[in-house]
Amino acid sequence: MAYALDFELFIYAPFQSYHIQAKKSISYFQERGTEGGVRGMSDDRTMEFVDGDDLNLPPGIKMDDPVRMYLKEIGRVPLLSADEEIELAQRIEQGDEKAKRRLAEANLRLVVSIARRYVGRGMLFLDLIQEGNMGLIKAVEKFDYRKGFKFSTYATWWIRQAITRSIADQSRTIRIPVHMVETINKFVRVSRQLLQELGREPTPEEVGKAMDLDAEKIREIMKISQDPVSLETPIGDENDSKLGEFIEDQEALAPADAAAFELLKEQLEDVLDTLTEREESVLRLRFGLDDGRSRTLEEVGHEFGVTRERIRQIEAKALRKLRHPSRSKRLKDFLE
Repeated sequence: MAYALDFELFIYAPFQSYHIQAKKSISYFQERGTEGGVRGMSDDRTMEFVDGDDLNLPPGIKMDDPVRMYLKEIGRVPLLSADEEIELAQRIEQGDEKAKRRLAEANLRLVVSIARRYVGRGMLFLDLIQEGNMGLIKAVEKFDYRKGFKFSTYATWWIRQAITRSIADQSRTIRIPVHMVETINKFVRVSRQLLQELGREPTPEEVGKAMDLDAEKIREIMKISQDPVSLETPIGDENDSKLGEFIEDQEALAPADAAAFELLKEQLEDVLDTLTEREESVLRLRFGLDDGRSRTLEEVGHEFGVTRERIRQIEAKALRKLRHPSRSKRLKDFLE
């Protein structure tokens, strides 16, 4: 006597340590009174597991991973003929829960086949299968055999929708609306196609022309599509460093520049000390040496209670003194 595991077990067993979300699949059948445990199946309806192309593992999935055990289990489930699909669909219309389970079990490999195409988009392969199974359940509920197409054709749309929506909702640190995710995916496809045709990275204008969008909109899509990276990401074999430790603060002066700036301030203070008190004060106000805000001649004149012309004369005299070689040579090196 051969056997096939219950549908709940197919979905849930490999995922226990990965996703509590799988319980949704189980509860769907439990609410409808599905029997648990292992069920017998006659030998003439048993199909031995064959590791065919439809169940090949994507890169990065090890032989001893839970997904391998899952594939072996679903590989034992017999496929359905077109007549069997119609028969099950008719029984489902009459409320037969076992027929729902049977139709879903026979198409679990379809979910794996579709999920393989979405590996590397921010979700684990097991999670992709789980979300695809949720779409399969929806397809079982809504399938109408009278329209004349196979169940697998109909279920493919629901499985893809469940997977892509899950990727949009869960794969990014910052959630992006589903319609924008679809636009980003189209942008990626068009960019790759243009890269092959042009032999170089396409410009936003070229991509925009192909997508019938403005170049500015393409730049916005490019910005949104970037994945955020945590500054706490471990770096190195020992994981004893973090990414943030290697990122330069663009607003902070480099150590060498900061040291040179401090030295310049010291030299400038020494040079200004050789001027009269009024000349030094006028230059400090005119060039904003203390607070970074330069004043007009009129503002400085108001500060000292003299005319703007008098301030201009004092400034000119002070600058002539600074140009004298005895003073200018101390600041000359900082102009290079």
